[in-house]
Amino acid sequence: MTTALHSSGRRRTASLQEASLLEGPMLLLRSIRGFSSHRSLMWLACVPIALFGLGLFNLSAHAAEMPELNAAFLANNLWLLVATILVIFMNAGFAMVEAGMCRQKNAVNILAKNLFVFALAVTAYWFVGYSLMYGDAVAAGWLYFNGLFFDPAVTPELIGEAGLVPTVDFLFQAAFAGTAATIVSGLVAERVKFGEFVVFSLVLTAFIYPIAGSWQWNGGWLSELGFIDFAGSSIVHSVGAWAGLVGAMLLGPRLGKFVNGKAQAMPGHNMAIATLGALVLWIGWYGFNPGSQLAMDQWVPYVAVTTTLAAAGGAIGATVVSTVTSGKPDLTMIINGILAGLVSVTAGCGNLTMTGAWVAGLVGGIIVVFSVSWLDSLGIDDPVGAFSVHGVCGIWGTLVVGLWGFDVQGDGSALGLFVGGGFSQLWIQFVGCAAYAIWTVVTCWIAWQIIGSCFGGIRVSEQEEIAGLDIGEHGMEAYPDFASAAN
Repeated sequence: MTTALHSSGRRRTASLQEASLLEGPMLLLRSIRGFSSHRSLMWLACVPIALFGLGLFNLSAHAAEMPELNAAFLANNLWLLVATILVIFMNAGFAMVEAGMCRQKNAVNILAKNLFVFALAVTAYWFVGYSLMYGDAVAAGWLYFNGLFFDPAVTPELIGEAGLVPTVDFLFQAAFAGTAATIVSGLVAERVKFGEFVVFSLVLTAFIYPIAGSWQWNGGWLSELGFIDFAGSSIVHSVGAWAGLVGAMLLGPRLGKFVNGKAQAMPGHNMAIATLGALVLWIGWYGFNPGSQLAMDQWVPYVAVTTTLAAAGGAIGATVVSTVTSGKPDLTMIINGILAGLVSVTAGCGNLTMTGAWVAGLVGGIIVVFSVSWLDSLGIDDPVGAFSVHGVCGIWGTLVVGLWGFDVQGDGSALGLFVGGGFSQLWIQFVGCAAYAIWTVVTCWIAWQIIGSCFGGIRVSEQEEIAGLDIGEHGMEAYPDFASAAN
Protein backbone atom coordinates (compact mmCIF):
# COMPACT_ATOMS: atom_id res chain seq x y z
CA MET A 1 0.00 0.00 0.00
CA THR A 2 2.75 2.37 0.97
CA THR A 3 4.89 1.36 -1.98
CA ALA A 4 2.04 1.95 -4.39
CA LEU A 5 1.50 5.46 -3.09
CA HIS A 6 5.15 6.40 -3.56
CA SER A 7 5.31 4.99 -7.07
CA SER A 8 2.26 6.86 -8.42
CA GLY A 9 3.70 10.39 -8.58
CA ARG A 10 2.81 12.82 -11.45
CA ARG A 11 4.41 11.70 -14.71
CA ARG A 12 6.57 14.30 -16.48
CA THR A 13 5.60 14.90 -20.10
CA ALA A 14 8.36 13.66 -22.34
CA SER A 15 7.76 16.09 -25.22
CA LEU A 16 5.64 19.05 -26.26
CA GLN A 17 3.78 16.85 -28.75
CA GLU A 18 2.59 14.61 -25.90
CA ALA A 19 1.56 17.51 -23.64
CA SER A 20 -2.06 18.12 -22.70
CA LEU A 21 -3.82 21.41 -23.32
CA LEU A 22 -3.07 22.50 -19.75
CA GLU A 23 0.54 21.28 -19.66
CA GLY A 24 1.52 22.61 -23.09
CA PRO A 25 1.85 26.35 -22.31
CA MET A 26 4.00 25.72 -19.22
CA LEU A 27 6.23 23.27 -21.08
CA LEU A 28 6.67 25.77 -23.90
CA LEU A 29 7.70 28.52 -21.47
CA ARG A 30 10.17 26.23 -19.71
CA SER A 31 11.76 25.42 -23.06
CA ILE A 32 12.60 29.10 -23.53
CA ARG A 33 15.89 30.09 -22.01
CA GLY A 34 15.42 32.19 -18.90
CA PHE A 35 11.96 30.85 -18.08
CA SER A 36 12.90 27.50 -16.63
CA SER A 37 12.81 28.61 -12.99
CA HIS A 38 9.77 29.26 -10.83
CA ARG A 39 11.10 32.74 -10.02
CA SER A 40 11.14 33.69 -13.73
CA LEU A 41 7.60 32.47 -14.15
CA MET A 42 6.51 34.53 -11.13
CA TRP A 43 7.99 37.67 -12.66
CA LEU A 44 6.29 36.88 -15.96
CA ALA A 45 2.94 36.52 -14.19
CA CYS A 46 3.45 39.98 -12.70
CA VAL A 47 3.47 41.62 -16.15
CA PRO A 48 -0.29 41.44 -16.89
CA ILE A 49 -1.03 42.28 -13.26
CA ALA A 50 1.16 45.38 -13.51
CA LEU A 51 -0.43 46.42 -16.81
CA PHE A 52 -3.89 45.91 -15.36
CA GLY A 53 -2.99 47.99 -12.34
CA LEU A 54 -1.57 50.75 -14.53
CA GLY A 55 -4.77 50.76 -16.58
CA LEU A 56 -6.91 51.05 -13.47
CA PHE A 57 -4.70 53.88 -12.23
CA ASN A 58 -5.10 55.78 -15.51
CA LEU A 59 -8.84 55.24 -15.55
CA SER A 60 -9.15 56.34 -11.93
CA ALA A 61 -7.01 59.42 -12.52
CA HIS A 62 -9.07 60.33 -15.59
CA ALA A 63 -12.37 59.64 -13.81
CA ALA A 64 -11.32 61.84 -10.93
CA GLU A 65 -11.28 64.81 -13.29
CA MET A 66 -14.83 64.20 -14.48
CA PRO A 67 -17.95 65.66 -12.88
CA GLU A 68 -20.68 63.39 -11.61
CA LEU A 69 -22.80 61.96 -14.41
CA ASN A 70 -26.16 63.69 -14.53
CA ALA A 71 -29.53 62.24 -15.53
CA ALA A 72 -29.79 64.23 -18.77
CA PHE A 73 -26.34 63.07 -19.93
CA LEU A 74 -27.16 59.42 -19.23
CA ALA A 75 -30.64 59.66 -20.82
CA ASN A 76 -29.38 61.33 -24.01
CA ASN A 77 -26.57 58.84 -24.56
CA LEU A 78 -28.66 55.81 -23.64
CA TRP A 79 -31.42 56.88 -26.03
CA LEU A 80 -28.99 57.42 -28.90
CA LEU A 81 -27.42 54.01 -28.28
CA VAL A 82 -30.87 52.39 -28.44
CA ALA A 83 -31.67 54.36 -31.60
CA THR A 84 -28.37 53.26 -33.12
CA ILE A 85 -29.20 49.61 -32.51
CA LEU A 86 -32.57 50.10 -34.23
CA VAL A 87 -30.93 51.70 -37.26
CA ILE A 88 -28.33 48.92 -37.49
CA PHE A 89 -31.16 46.38 -37.30
CA MET A 90 -32.61 48.02 -40.44
CA ASN A 91 -29.90 46.16 -42.37
CA ALA A 92 -31.87 42.99 -41.72
CA GLY A 93 -34.98 44.66 -43.12
CA PHE A 94 -33.22 45.83 -46.26
CA ALA A 95 -31.73 42.36 -46.79
CA MET A 96 -35.09 40.61 -46.43
CA VAL A 97 -36.99 43.06 -48.65
CA GLU A 98 -34.40 42.84 -51.40
CA ALA A 99 -33.92 39.06 -51.18
CA GLY A 100 -37.65 38.39 -51.06
CA MET A 101 -38.41 40.61 -54.04
CA CYS A 102 -35.67 39.06 -56.19
CA ARG A 103 -35.31 35.57 -57.60
CA GLN A 104 -34.29 32.52 -55.62
CA LYS A 105 -31.07 31.97 -57.57
CA ASN A 106 -29.67 35.30 -56.35
CA ALA A 107 -30.69 35.17 -52.69
CA VAL A 108 -27.25 34.32 -51.26
CA ASN A 109 -25.63 37.12 -53.26
CA ILE A 110 -28.17 39.67 -52.01
CA LEU A 111 -27.88 38.57 -48.40
CA ALA A 112 -24.07 38.60 -48.60
CA LYS A 113 -24.05 42.14 -50.03
CA ASN A 114 -26.39 43.50 -47.39
CA LEU A 115 -24.53 41.83 -44.56
CA PHE A 116 -21.03 42.66 -45.72
CA VAL A 117 -21.76 46.24 -46.79
CA PHE A 118 -22.43 47.32 -43.22
CA ALA A 119 -19.06 45.96 -42.11
CA LEU A 120 -17.45 47.91 -44.95
CA ALA A 121 -19.41 51.07 -44.18
CA VAL A 122 -18.47 51.09 -40.49
CA THR A 123 -14.80 50.51 -41.30
CA ALA A 124 -14.60 53.16 -44.05
CA TYR A 125 -16.57 55.66 -41.98
CA TRP A 126 -14.37 55.04 -38.94
CA PHE A 127 -11.19 55.35 -40.99
CA VAL A 128 -11.97 58.65 -42.75
CA GLY A 129 -15.68 59.21 -43.39
CA TYR A 130 -16.64 60.51 -39.95
CA SER A 131 -13.76 62.98 -40.06
CA LEU A 132 -14.82 64.25 -43.49
CA MET A 133 -18.38 64.68 -42.30
CA TYR A 134 -17.84 66.19 -38.85
CA GLY A 135 -14.24 67.43 -38.86
CA ASP A 136 -12.81 70.95 -38.90
CA ALA A 137 -13.31 73.23 -41.88
CA VAL A 138 -10.77 72.92 -44.69
CA ALA A 139 -12.83 74.86 -47.23
CA ALA A 140 -15.51 76.49 -45.09
CA GLY A 141 -18.98 75.26 -45.95
CA TRP A 142 -17.80 72.69 -48.48
CA LEU A 143 -15.05 70.44 -47.15
CA TYR A 144 -14.14 69.31 -43.63
CA PHE A 145 -11.41 67.05 -42.29
CA ASN A 146 -9.95 66.26 -38.91
CA GLY A 147 -7.39 63.54 -39.60
CA LEU A 148 -7.92 59.80 -39.78
CA PHE A 149 -10.15 58.08 -37.25
CA PHE A 150 -11.75 60.14 -34.45
CA ASP A 151 -11.00 61.17 -30.90
CA PRO A 152 -13.18 59.19 -28.42
CA ALA A 153 -12.24 61.36 -25.42
CA VAL A 154 -15.03 62.54 -23.13
CA THR A 155 -14.58 66.00 -21.61
CA PRO A 156 -16.02 67.41 -18.37
CA GLU A 157 -17.79 70.10 -20.42
CA LEU A 158 -19.54 67.45 -22.49
CA ILE A 159 -20.86 65.73 -19.37
CA GLY A 160 -21.92 68.99 -17.79
CA GLU A 161 -23.83 70.04 -20.90
CA ALA A 162 -25.46 66.58 -21.28
CA GLY A 163 -23.83 66.14 -24.70
CA LEU A 164 -23.25 62.98 -26.67
CA VAL A 165 -20.05 61.03 -26.15
CA PRO A 166 -18.06 60.76 -29.42
CA THR A 167 -18.27 56.96 -29.55
CA VAL A 168 -22.08 56.91 -29.40
CA ASP A 169 -22.33 59.70 -31.94
CA PHE A 170 -19.96 57.84 -34.27
CA LEU A 171 -22.00 54.62 -34.05
CA PHE A 172 -25.21 56.46 -34.87
CA GLN A 173 -23.69 58.29 -37.84
CA ALA A 174 -21.97 55.12 -39.11
CA ALA A 175 -25.33 53.33 -39.13
CA PHE A 176 -26.66 56.09 -41.41
CA ALA A 177 -23.69 55.69 -43.74
CA GLY A 178 -24.42 51.97 -43.93
CA THR A 179 -28.03 52.72 -44.88
CA ALA A 180 -26.95 54.85 -47.84
CA ALA A 181 -24.74 52.02 -49.13
CA THR A 182 -27.45 49.40 -48.63
CA ILE A 183 -29.89 51.32 -50.84
CA VAL A 184 -27.45 50.93 -53.74
CA SER A 185 -27.64 47.15 -53.42
CA GLY A 186 -31.31 47.05 -54.38
CA LEU A 187 -30.84 49.01 -57.59
CA VAL A 188 -27.96 46.88 -58.90
CA ALA A 189 -29.35 43.56 -57.70
CA GLU A 190 -29.08 40.31 -59.70
CA ARG A 191 -26.35 41.41 -62.13
CA VAL A 192 -23.52 43.31 -60.36
CA LYS A 193 -20.20 41.67 -59.47
CA PHE A 194 -19.78 41.22 -55.74
CA GLY A 195 -16.18 42.49 -55.55
CA GLU A 196 -16.86 45.59 -57.63
CA PHE A 197 -19.90 46.41 -55.49
CA VAL A 198 -17.72 46.08 -52.40
CA VAL A 199 -15.17 48.56 -53.75
CA PHE A 200 -17.89 51.05 -54.69
CA SER A 201 -19.45 50.81 -51.22
CA LEU A 202 -16.10 51.69 -49.68
CA VAL A 203 -15.77 54.78 -51.88
CA LEU A 204 -19.36 55.85 -51.19
CA THR A 205 -19.17 55.59 -47.41
CA ALA A 206 -15.60 56.88 -47.07
CA PHE A 207 -15.84 59.95 -49.32
CA ILE A 208 -18.99 60.64 -51.37
CA TYR A 209 -21.64 60.40 -48.65
CA PRO A 210 -19.65 62.08 -45.83
CA ILE A 211 -18.67 65.12 -47.90
CA ALA A 212 -22.27 65.64 -49.00
CA GLY A 213 -23.56 65.11 -45.46
CA SER A 214 -21.24 67.79 -44.06
CA TRP A 215 -22.96 70.44 -46.17
CA GLN A 216 -25.99 70.18 -43.91
CA TRP A 217 -25.18 68.32 -40.70
CA ASN A 218 -21.82 69.97 -39.98
CA GLY A 219 -22.94 73.55 -40.54
CA GLY A 220 -21.97 73.59 -44.23
CA TRP A 221 -23.27 75.82 -46.98
CA LEU A 222 -26.70 74.18 -47.16
CA SER A 223 -27.17 74.56 -43.42
CA GLU A 224 -26.24 78.23 -43.65
CA LEU A 225 -28.69 78.62 -46.52
CA GLY A 226 -31.49 77.32 -44.27
CA PHE A 227 -31.95 73.87 -45.82
CA ILE A 228 -33.92 71.44 -43.64
CA ASP A 229 -33.40 67.68 -43.72
CA PHE A 230 -34.12 66.44 -40.22
CA ALA A 231 -33.11 62.80 -40.63
CA GLY A 232 -31.92 62.46 -44.20
CA SER A 233 -34.57 62.17 -46.95
CA SER A 234 -31.98 63.74 -49.25
CA ILE A 235 -28.71 63.28 -47.39
CA VAL A 236 -29.11 59.53 -46.84
CA HIS A 237 -31.93 58.22 -49.00
CA SER A 238 -31.62 60.22 -52.20
CA VAL A 239 -27.81 60.04 -52.13
CA GLY A 240 -28.02 56.24 -51.90
CA ALA A 241 -30.71 56.16 -54.59
CA TRP A 242 -28.80 58.37 -57.05
CA ALA A 243 -25.64 56.31 -56.48
CA GLY A 244 -27.56 53.12 -57.23
CA LEU A 245 -29.34 54.61 -60.24
CA VAL A 246 -26.02 55.45 -61.90
CA GLY A 247 -24.89 51.88 -61.31
CA ALA A 248 -28.16 50.44 -62.65
CA MET A 249 -27.93 52.51 -65.82
CA LEU A 250 -24.31 51.51 -66.43
CA LEU A 251 -25.12 47.85 -65.79
CA GLY A 252 -28.18 47.78 -68.01
CA PRO A 253 -31.34 45.74 -67.35
CA ARG A 254 -31.40 42.11 -66.30
CA LEU A 255 -31.69 39.50 -69.02
CA GLY A 256 -35.35 39.11 -69.95
CA LYS A 257 -36.53 42.28 -68.21
CA PHE A 258 -37.44 44.05 -71.44
CA VAL A 259 -38.79 42.25 -74.49
CA ASN A 260 -39.43 44.36 -77.58
CA GLY A 261 -39.19 47.45 -75.38
CA LYS A 262 -41.88 46.25 -72.98
CA ALA A 263 -41.12 45.57 -69.31
CA GLN A 264 -41.70 42.00 -68.16
CA ALA A 265 -42.65 41.04 -64.62
CA MET A 266 -39.90 39.20 -62.74
CA PRO A 267 -41.62 38.19 -59.48
CA GLY A 268 -39.76 37.83 -56.23
CA HIS A 269 -39.38 34.37 -54.78
CA ASN A 270 -40.46 34.93 -51.16
CA MET A 271 -42.99 37.61 -50.33
CA ALA A 272 -43.24 36.45 -46.71
CA ILE A 273 -39.59 37.44 -46.17
CA ALA A 274 -40.14 40.72 -48.03
CA THR A 275 -43.15 41.56 -45.85
CA LEU A 276 -41.23 40.77 -42.67
CA GLY A 277 -38.41 42.97 -43.95
CA ALA A 278 -40.80 45.88 -44.41
CA LEU A 279 -41.99 45.57 -40.82
CA VAL A 280 -38.39 45.38 -39.58
CA LEU A 281 -37.62 48.59 -41.48
CA TRP A 282 -40.71 50.29 -40.05
CA ILE A 283 -39.56 49.43 -36.52
CA GLY A 284 -35.99 50.45 -37.31
CA TRP A 285 -37.21 53.83 -38.50
CA TYR A 286 -38.03 54.69 -34.88
CA GLY A 287 -34.29 54.85 -34.39
CA PHE A 288 -33.70 56.63 -37.67
CA ASN A 289 -36.10 59.57 -37.22
CA PRO A 290 -36.62 60.00 -33.45
CA GLY A 291 -32.94 59.24 -32.90
CA SER A 292 -32.06 62.21 -35.09
CA GLN A 293 -33.39 64.43 -32.33
CA LEU A 294 -30.00 63.59 -30.75
CA ALA A 295 -31.45 63.97 -27.25
CA MET A 296 -34.10 62.35 -25.08
CA ASP A 297 -36.63 65.17 -24.81
CA GLN A 298 -40.33 65.87 -25.32
CA TRP A 299 -40.00 65.89 -29.11
CA VAL A 300 -38.84 62.27 -29.47
CA PRO A 301 -42.37 60.79 -29.16
CA TYR A 302 -43.72 63.54 -31.41
CA VAL A 303 -41.29 62.55 -34.17
CA ALA A 304 -42.18 58.89 -33.61
CA VAL A 305 -45.87 59.69 -34.17
CA THR A 306 -45.29 61.71 -37.36
CA THR A 307 -43.16 58.82 -38.62
CA THR A 308 -45.91 56.30 -37.88
CA LEU A 309 -48.63 58.37 -39.50
CA ALA A 310 -46.60 58.86 -42.66
CA ALA A 311 -45.97 55.11 -42.96
CA ALA A 312 -49.70 54.47 -42.54
CA GLY A 313 -50.56 57.09 -45.14
CA GLY A 314 -48.03 55.61 -47.56
CA ALA A 315 -49.48 52.12 -47.20
CA ILE A 316 -53.01 53.41 -47.81
CA GLY A 317 -52.04 55.51 -50.80
CA ALA A 318 -50.08 52.75 -52.53
CA THR A 319 -52.75 50.12 -51.86
CA VAL A 320 -55.60 52.23 -53.24
CA VAL A 321 -53.70 53.30 -56.35
CA SER A 322 -52.34 49.82 -57.14
CA THR A 323 -55.85 48.39 -56.76
CA VAL A 324 -57.29 50.98 -59.12
CA THR A 325 -54.55 50.61 -61.73
CA SER A 326 -54.11 46.81 -61.67
CA GLY A 327 -57.50 45.63 -60.46
CA LYS A 328 -56.18 44.00 -57.29
CA PRO A 329 -54.08 45.15 -54.34
CA ASP A 330 -50.40 44.44 -55.01
CA LEU A 331 -48.42 43.30 -51.96
CA THR A 332 -45.15 44.63 -53.39
CA MET A 333 -46.76 48.04 -53.70
CA ILE A 334 -48.09 47.89 -50.14
CA ILE A 335 -44.53 47.19 -48.98
CA ASN A 336 -43.07 49.97 -51.07
CA GLY A 337 -45.91 52.27 -50.02
CA ILE A 338 -44.97 51.86 -46.36
CA LEU A 339 -41.32 52.55 -47.13
CA ALA A 340 -42.24 55.47 -49.38
CA GLY A 341 -44.27 57.01 -46.56
CA LEU A 342 -41.35 56.62 -44.16
CA VAL A 343 -38.89 58.22 -46.59
CA SER A 344 -41.40 61.00 -47.34
CA VAL A 345 -41.45 62.13 -43.72
CA THR A 346 -37.77 61.63 -42.88
CA ALA A 347 -36.77 65.19 -43.85
CA GLY A 348 -39.72 66.85 -42.16
CA CYS A 349 -40.59 64.56 -39.24
CA GLY A 350 -39.66 67.39 -36.85
CA ASN A 351 -41.23 70.15 -38.96
CA LEU A 352 -44.64 68.77 -39.94
CA THR A 353 -47.91 68.65 -38.10
CA MET A 354 -49.42 65.21 -37.58
CA THR A 355 -51.92 65.83 -40.37
CA GLY A 356 -49.16 67.13 -42.61
CA ALA A 357 -47.07 64.01 -41.95
CA TRP A 358 -49.94 61.67 -42.83
CA VAL A 359 -50.66 63.55 -46.07
CA ALA A 360 -46.96 63.56 -46.96
CA GLY A 361 -46.89 59.78 -46.56
CA LEU A 362 -50.15 59.35 -48.49
CA VAL A 363 -48.80 61.30 -51.46
CA GLY A 364 -45.51 59.39 -51.23
CA GLY A 365 -47.40 56.10 -51.43
CA ILE A 366 -49.24 57.32 -54.53
CA ILE A 367 -46.06 58.62 -56.15
CA VAL A 368 -44.14 55.37 -55.68
CA VAL A 369 -46.67 53.35 -57.73
CA PHE A 370 -46.42 55.66 -60.73
CA SER A 371 -42.65 56.04 -60.32
CA VAL A 372 -42.07 52.29 -60.67
CA SER A 373 -43.97 52.29 -63.97
CA TRP A 374 -42.17 55.44 -65.10
CA LEU A 375 -38.73 53.89 -64.60
CA ASP A 376 -39.83 50.82 -66.55
CA SER A 377 -40.93 53.08 -69.41
CA LEU A 378 -37.44 54.61 -69.42
CA GLY A 379 -35.85 51.18 -69.75
CA ILE A 380 -34.22 51.37 -66.30
CA ASP A 381 -34.28 48.11 -64.36
CA ASP A 382 -34.82 48.66 -60.64
CA PRO A 383 -35.56 45.17 -59.24
CA VAL A 384 -37.04 46.27 -55.91
CA GLY A 385 -38.23 49.82 -56.65
CA ALA A 386 -35.38 51.31 -54.62
CA PHE A 387 -35.06 54.51 -56.64
CA SER A 388 -38.81 55.12 -56.54
CA VAL A 389 -38.85 54.66 -52.75
CA HIS A 390 -35.62 56.35 -51.72
CA GLY A 391 -34.89 58.67 -54.63
CA VAL A 392 -38.23 60.00 -55.86
CA CYS A 393 -39.84 59.97 -52.42
CA GLY A 394 -36.62 61.29 -50.90
CA ILE A 395 -36.96 64.34 -53.11
CA TRP A 396 -40.67 64.58 -52.35
CA GLY A 397 -40.07 64.35 -48.62
CA THR A 398 -37.50 67.13 -48.79
CA LEU A 399 -39.81 69.43 -50.77
CA VAL A 400 -42.73 68.80 -48.40
CA VAL A 401 -41.01 70.95 -45.77
CA GLY A 402 -41.19 73.85 -48.21
CA LEU A 403 -44.85 73.15 -48.97
CA TRP A 404 -46.48 72.81 -45.54
CA GLY A 405 -43.71 72.72 -42.97
CA PHE A 406 -43.62 74.64 -39.67
CA ASP A 407 -40.92 75.51 -37.17
CA VAL A 408 -42.62 73.05 -34.84
CA GLN A 409 -39.86 72.88 -32.25
CA GLY A 410 -39.15 76.62 -32.36
CA ASP A 411 -41.58 79.50 -32.45
CA GLY A 412 -44.13 77.58 -34.53
CA SER A 413 -43.82 79.94 -37.50
CA ALA A 414 -44.90 78.81 -40.96
CA LEU A 415 -42.18 77.69 -43.36
CA GLY A 416 -44.14 76.14 -46.22
CA LEU A 417 -45.79 77.80 -49.19
CA PHE A 418 -49.26 76.41 -48.52
CA VAL A 419 -49.31 77.54 -44.88
CA GLY A 420 -48.24 81.14 -45.45
CA GLY A 421 -44.47 80.78 -45.41
CA GLY A 422 -43.90 81.93 -48.99
CA PHE A 423 -41.60 80.51 -51.66
CA SER A 424 -38.33 80.99 -49.79
CA GLN A 425 -38.13 77.65 -47.95
CA LEU A 426 -39.44 75.73 -50.96
CA TRP A 427 -36.67 77.21 -53.11
CA ILE A 428 -34.02 76.35 -50.53
CA GLN A 429 -35.32 72.77 -50.36
CA PHE A 430 -35.19 72.54 -54.15
CA VAL A 431 -31.59 73.77 -54.19
CA GLY A 432 -30.67 71.12 -51.65
CA CYS A 433 -32.29 68.34 -53.67
CA ALA A 434 -30.51 69.50 -56.83
CA ALA A 435 -27.15 69.78 -55.06
CA TYR A 436 -27.29 66.23 -53.74
CA ALA A 437 -28.45 64.87 -57.10
CA ILE A 438 -25.69 66.58 -59.07
CA TRP A 439 -22.93 65.75 -56.58
CA THR A 440 -23.91 62.09 -56.30
CA VAL A 441 -24.51 61.47 -60.00
CA VAL A 442 -21.20 63.03 -61.04
CA THR A 443 -19.01 61.45 -58.35
CA CYS A 444 -20.66 58.03 -58.56
CA TRP A 445 -20.46 57.95 -62.35
CA ILE A 446 -16.72 58.59 -62.05
CA ALA A 447 -16.38 55.96 -59.31
CA TRP A 448 -18.34 53.27 -61.18
CA GLN A 449 -16.40 53.96 -64.39
CA ILE A 450 -13.00 53.74 -62.70
CA ILE A 451 -13.95 50.55 -60.88
CA GLY A 452 -15.23 49.02 -64.10
CA SER A 453 -12.05 49.96 -65.96
CA CYS A 454 -9.81 48.52 -63.25
CA PHE A 455 -11.67 45.22 -62.87
CA GLY A 456 -12.90 44.50 -66.38
CA GLY A 457 -16.47 45.69 -65.98
CA ILE A 458 -18.98 45.69 -63.15
CA ARG A 459 -21.48 43.18 -64.56
CA VAL A 460 -21.34 39.42 -64.27
CA SER A 461 -21.20 37.31 -67.42
CA GLU A 462 -24.35 36.22 -69.20
CA GLN A 463 -23.74 32.62 -68.16
CA GLU A 464 -23.40 33.60 -64.50
CA GLU A 465 -26.54 35.68 -64.64
CA ILE A 466 -28.54 32.85 -66.16
CA ALA A 467 -27.25 30.30 -63.65
CA GLY A 468 -27.64 32.75 -60.78
CA LEU A 469 -25.18 34.84 -58.82
CA ASP A 470 -25.38 32.45 -55.88
CA ILE A 471 -23.43 29.83 -57.86
CA GLY A 472 -21.37 32.18 -60.01
CA GLU A 473 -20.26 34.58 -57.27
CA HIS A 474 -20.46 32.46 -54.12
CA GLY A 475 -20.52 28.80 -55.13
CA MET A 476 -23.54 28.01 -52.97
CA GLU A 477 -27.34 28.13 -52.97
CA ALA A 478 -29.82 29.66 -50.53
CA TYR A 479 -32.16 26.65 -50.79
CA PRO A 480 -30.02 23.64 -51.78
CA ASP A 481 -32.74 21.11 -50.94
CA PHE A 482 -35.30 22.65 -53.30
CA ALA A 483 -35.40 22.92 -57.07
CA SER A 484 -37.49 25.45 -58.93
CA ALA A 485 -38.29 25.57 -62.63
CA ALA A 486 -39.00 29.26 -62.24
CA ASN A 487 -35.53 29.94 -60.90
